[in-house]
Amino acid sequence: MSDTFRAIRLSKTEAGQSADLVDLTPADLMDGDVTVRVEYSTLNYKDGLALTGKAPVVRVWPLIPGIDFAGYVEASSHHGFAAGDRVILNGFGVGETWNGGFAQVARVKGDWLIKAPDAIDNARAMAIGTAGYTAMLCVMALEKNGITPDRSDIIVTGAAGGVGSVAVAILAKLGYRVIASTGRVESEGDYLKKLGAAEVIDRSELSSPGRPLGKERWAAGIDAVGSHTLANVLAQTKYGGCVAACGLAQGMDLPASVAPFILRNVTLAGVDSVMRPIPDRKDAWARLASDLDMALLDSMTERTTLSQVIGLGEKIIAGQVRGRVVVDVNA
Repeated sequence: MSDTFRAIRLSKTEAGQSADLVDLTPADLMDGDVTVRVEYSTLNYKDGLALTGKAPVVRVWPLIPGIDFAGYVEASSHHGFAAGDRVILNGFGVGETWNGGFAQVARVKGDWLIKAPDAIDNARAMAIGTAGYTAMLCVMALEKNGITPDRSDIIVTGAAGGVGSVAVAILAKLGYRVIASTGRVESEGDYLKKLGAAEVIDRSELSSPGRPLGKERWAAGIDAVGSHTLANVLAQTKYGGCVAACGLAQGMDLPASVAPFILRNVTLAGVDSVMRPIPDRKDAWARLASDLDMALLDSMTERTTLSQVIGLGEKIIAGQVRGRVVVDVNA
C-alpha cells in the first residue's frame, strides 16, 4: 500500500461543515480486519445529505463519506476474505459513523462485506450501489407478499432517481406493468419509458394531501419518497396489495389513515438496506445479476470523480440527478 491516498473528508466547522479532497495515510483509517483498495464508489441520496449537511447523516467527525464501495481486498485478517478477493460494501453505517467509500482505500469489518458476483464488475456494482440493491430488496418484498406480474400495475415513485430507475428496469424485465411517478415528466418521460415504464405520471398527482381512501389504481408500489406521496400510494392501492417503502425524499412523516390496511387488506412493507443481514444481501445481489438488464443499467449511469462528486451533493438533493452516478476514485 502506498503511504498516501486521496479521499474526501468532511469536517465540522463553525458554519456547519466542510468537504475537502485531501491526502491521507493508512493511519487516518479506523480499525478493521479488512483493507480494500477501492476502485469505485457511487452517489446515493444519503451521500448527498452527508455531503451537504442537509440532514444529520454524519455522526463522527472528521469522516470520509460514501456509503458504498467496490474494490479488491489488499489485506485481511478476517476468515472470510483473502487478498485479491473482489468485494462490495453497502451501508452498515459506513459513511455515517465509519470512514466510507469516497476514498482510494477503505478499512472495514469483514462482516460487512460480500464477495461480488462474477457477472457484475466493480463499475457496474457501483452503478447499482445501495440505491439499486435497495430497489431489488423492494421487488423481493413485493414478491414475498404475493405480488406477481398478473396482479395489475405497480407504481414506482421518485422514478427518475437511483432507486426508482433500477426498480422500473427490474420490474419491467420481470413482466410487470410499471407506472412511473416523477416530478420531471417532460424531461424524463422518454428516459423512463426506455427503462420499461408503460406509463409516466406527474408526482403532483400524489404529493399533496389526499383522501384516506382513493380510487383503486395499482396492485402494488415501490416508494422512495414518503410523506403525502406514500400516503396517497397506499390510499390508491387495490385490495390485497402491498407497498414497499424505502425512502424519505419528501419527508419522514406519513400523514395517512388505517383505512387502506383494514378496509383493503393492504400491506406496508418497510425495506431497510443499511443493516440488512448478509444472507439477504447475497440473495439480492444474485437477483440483480440475473434480473437487471446491464445495458439498461449502463444507459442510466454517468461517471464522475472524487473532485467532482462534492458538487453533486446539492444536485441529488434537489432532484437534479438522473439515474445512477459512479464515482471513479482513482481518476
